[in-house]
Amino acid sequence: DAKKLVRSPSGLRMVPEHRAARSPFGLDEPPWVPDKECPRCMQCDTKFDFITRKHHCRRCGKCFCDKCCSKKVPLPRMCFVDPVRQCAECALVSQKETEFYDKQLKVLMNGATFFVTLGTSDKSELMVCRLSNNQRYLVLDGDSHYEIEIIQISTVQILTEGFTPGGGNTRAVGMILQYKVPGSEEVTQMKFTAGEDFSCNKKLSAAWLAAMHKVSK
Repeated sequence: DAKKLVRSPSGLRMVPEHRAARSPFGLDEPPWVPDKECPRCMQCDTKFDFITRKHHCRRCGKCFCDKCCSKKVPLPRMCFVDPVRQCAECALVSQKETEFYDKQLKVLMNGATFFVTLGTSDKSELMVCRLSNNQRYLVLDGDSHYEIEIIQISTVQILTEGFTPGGGNTRAVGMILQYKVPGSEEVTQMKFTAGEDFSCNKKLSAAWLAAMHKVSK
């Protein structure tokens, strides 16, 4: 999808040319609290003056002093080209999201192989499952082809094995996905199972399922 560079009061952003092509994980820029409505820092209550200047957090739009809004952190959910100023609370959230963008989303876009069962069928099909480059679709390729829009997914249940009553490690071995077909209220279900009898990377499949679990959150 084509993108364009735009400038806002918060900084430079690389956004899709068409709003309909934007990532489902994206966030809109918040409106800034007007200067006249924030005579004091909204975190430490320090009064603004000629020396103590006010700064707006690019994520929440609230007004802070430099001490409370000094961190510049990447904000990929708003498509900023460079790290932007954020308050301490928002910076922590954005740092966690950056790890999600740098790791989990890349795992999902690289894809993994599963046996996929549609609905109540007793037959499964070996398919490569991946997140599309624009992050809007879950793409499944085998003898059949499916494209599931992320925003239409209603339920993601990760299937695990290895748990014992006394504790112990579990590993992700599959997933049950429920989604709505566009233009219909009908809910469709798919079951994904990491195969035991073909040469796929089990660690890759488990990592893909773990990343999908984070996406659902």
